[in-house]
Amino acid sequence: MRAPHPHSTTRPCDNRRRGGAQHPYPLEGGTTISRTTRPTPLARHGRLTSPHPFRAVAGVVAVSLAVVAVSGVSLGAYAAWDVAASITTVTLASDDEAAAVVAAGGEAPPEISAIDGGVNLLLVGSDSRTNQGDAYGEDEGGELNDVTMLLHISEDHSNATVVSFPRDLIVDIPECPEGGGYTAPINESLSQGGLACTVLTVEALSGLSIPFAAEIQFNGVIEMSNALGGVPVCVSEVIDDPFTGVYLEPGTHPLMGADALGFLRTRHGVGDGSDIGRISSQQVFLSSLVRTVKSDSTLTDFGKLYGLAKAAASNMILSQRLASPDTMVSIALSLKDMDLSKVTFVAYPNYYADWVPEGKVAPDTEAAGILFAAIQADQPVAVAAPGGLASVIDPNAPVTAEPAAPTDAAADPAAPVDGGDPTAPVDPGAPADGTTASGVTVLPDSVKGQTAADYTCSVGNP
Repeated sequence: MRAPHPHSTTRPCDNRRRGGAQHPYPLEGGTTISRTTRPTPLARHGRLTSPHPFRAVAGVVAVSLAVVAVSGVSLGAYAAWDVAASITTVTLASDDEAAAVVAAGGEAPPEISAIDGGVNLLLVGSDSRTNQGDAYGEDEGGELNDVTMLLHISEDHSNATVVSFPRDLIVDIPECPEGGGYTAPINESLSQGGLACTVLTVEALSGLSIPFAAEIQFNGVIEMSNALGGVPVCVSEVIDDPFTGVYLEPGTHPLMGADALGFLRTRHGVGDGSDIGRISSQQVFLSSLVRTVKSDSTLTDFGKLYGLAKAAASNMILSQRLASPDTMVSIALSLKDMDLSKVTFVAYPNYYADWVPEGKVAPDTEAAGILFAAIQADQPVAVAAPGGLASVIDPNAPVTAEPAAPTDAAADPAAPVDGGDPTAPVDPGAPADGTTASGVTVLPDSVKGQTAADYTCSVGNP
């Protein structure tokens, strides 16, 4: 059989599952759920087919106008075409449903700016070594979603919430094209039917509808950090991880390329060596990344903007509706003017339990219910205090002026409804759903995270 062309972007729909044919995990009460019959496939992979000429021109125009709007500089038609031509897509279950509605004479899905209740987008980081070279270790023949993050943008584009799901979180994986129908770590969902299966898994776990999704691999992280010229990351204690080759002394380091990837991948080098610690360390990077992207030097630098777009398009798999140039542009524009303090990163609440395998974690459904109820209601969220298992406040963070103290609770829009401590954990039984007068849901102490405005440092694993 002829080997695939090294530059091909078409992804084969083979069985990428790692390990044996079945991975049952126990549920509470001692029962197990095992893999069952495969249903009709939900995902189809491959490069976009050549579109109708008018649609191709419209896409180029949309991308060109978007970059003008975002950066204030013009973009050549070739550059726009070059980005659009690099896109690879995957079909989600919701894409098929939307197509069926249109085929039956119904209305097409609304544009991103008109979607009721805000926007939900899932970003998955794959550990696959396919077409990634040999710099990341041996190819084990599988594909796991070791990074799974849900982005919610509010309907009025005033705030955003990013939820990171621990890779070792035990969840119910639904029926998917290549397996599923059992309980396992969430990072097995990608091998059970690709990006579409991970979307279905997170939808079932969160109760949210997720119409947009993207998958990125190792080289994509490297190229995007290079396009930015590096991301400054603060380290409070030595990070020394021989598994990923990361060694960082205390201080601030402009990470890019393989160094940025190694920092995001290190688990043994931060916190207590767990994936929970890695998530809080990743939030240090992501917060700095948001600050870097929103800086004037990035948004007005055509080279950086084009480099980011090209790196993303060339190294990511996008769901069909996300691959539309106007949709990508709308998402970028919705984040452009958002206050950094209104971009909140949190880890899905979890705990160690006797009913899950050693080293795995169980979902804290009570705390998660508060989190996702706020997202479902399109409300902003806040953590009790910034930081996590592997991150602390940067002692050298820029100092901002303290706001004047209000004369009474009514004068303070952030004052809690009951006049109590605004950082107190939410009472799940409270009639106001634990929200403050400004509509912010303060999450329980068990939900760790920070905002993009919080300057934090990653903590090494002693």
